[in-house]
Amino acid sequence: MVVDFRKSKSPPSPVCISGKDVEIVPSYRFLGVQLDNKLEWSTNTDAVYKKAMSRLYFLRRLRSFSVCSRMLHMFYQSVMASTIFFAAVCWGAGIKAKDANRLNKLIKKAGSAVGCRLGNLDEVVRDRMVLKLQTIMDSPSHPPITQWTN
Repeated sequence: MVVDFRKSKSPPSPVCISGKDVEIVPSYRFLGVQLDNKLEWSTNTDAVYKKAMSRLYFLRRLRSFSVCSRMLHMFYQSVMASTIFFAAVCWGAGIKAKDANRLNKLIKKAGSAVGCRLGNLDEVVRDRMVLKLQTIMDSPSHPPITQWTN
């Protein structure tokens, strides 16, 4: 994948590794996250939404069998939320409002199936970012934050 923000839209030079040409693609899946050549998150959001919608179907099916709310919530957290919020620390703050609204509507539908209010995208991303920052700050293997501010 080539990321190029030049104004001239000339084709990129071919890249050759070990005598083989590297294919140029508009998007690439890396560690389960869809990256595109414009560094936008719509491709990733579409993939997340599609996966989560199929899992919402199963959540609703469980509810139709009168499964208790606690088990529905456990299913949501383990199967749906893990899909929706995977790597959200990386992409959560950078998605477009349209994509965030789509995911929030999906979370709201899941909340109605579970029978309780679930944290929306902004809340979960913020909480996970704070938790990640706290982990970094508490780690002795990371340099102190004061080294970055001086």
